[in-house]
Amino acid sequence: MGTVCVEIAVLDDRRLLDALDSLAGQHRRPDRIFIAGSTRSPEELVVAARTRVPGVPTEFARFPGGVVDARAGSLALLHEETTAFLDADERAPPEWLERVVAPIEAGAAEFAAGPTRPWRAPSTSVERYNTLLEASIYHDLVPRRITYVPLQNTAWKTSVLRALGFDPRIPYAEDHDLESRAAKSGARGVFVPDAFVFHDQADTSSLYRWARKRYRYLVAMAMSLLKNGELGERLHERRPPVAHPLRYVESAMKPLALLDASVRWRRLRGSAEA
Repeated sequence: MGTVCVEIAVLDDRRLLDALDSLAGQHRRPDRIFIAGSTRSPEELVVAARTRVPGVPTEFARFPGGVVDARAGSLALLHEETTAFLDADERAPPEWLERVVAPIEAGAAEFAAGPTRPWRAPSTSVERYNTLLEASIYHDLVPRRITYVPLQNTAWKTSVLRALGFDPRIPYAEDHDLESRAAKSGARGVFVPDAFVFHDQADTSSLYRWARKRYRYLVAMAMSLLKNGELGERLHERRPPVAHPLRYVESAMKPLALLDASVRWRRLRGSAEA
């Protein structure tokens, strides 16, 4: 077996400590835990996180900006052979790490991904929609195209991850951009259905907060599709609709998000060329 680092990106979320508790019970213990935090991360959270997993070196580094900036800044500090990503609002069962890194260590893939399952039964309409949407992504999209898998439960050959990097211009969809570029480079990605983690959706119960967050994601996803030349193909994709009324709200947001993304991406390209 090679060396493995688990990275968690966080701003200010105390559920990070529960995620770390789940890492303490892994059958395959990580060689190191790296927390990519923010300059806004409170000191008490930093102190608690560093000592949460006995026997496993845990580093907490702060970076300016948001989560994607922290992930981009952390790349130079990753030196293990494999890097796995877990989110602060997730909890990993004991078998998770050994399962998600197995294809990489066997030489069968350069990156691997597992699904999420709800941490608890949804209690609001927004939580129910998010739960159904995630199930649809992992059931209908990811098995057909690995580039649609969220970063929050993936493992990467670190040399490939560092060579590709993250694009801070596309926050909220940096995972799709990374995976699209990985696939184009010839890197092999595999889906591992039994490498699941539990996802806590409790912070997305507000309809306004959900709509704002979902719109930002739709804009970023459209920017990634434009950047990687995949928009036309995505528009022609068909998958079963999510059986929830909020799918109509999301459908109404998509044309606006695409227009917004087109303007933003054109400006970014113009600035880069200048």
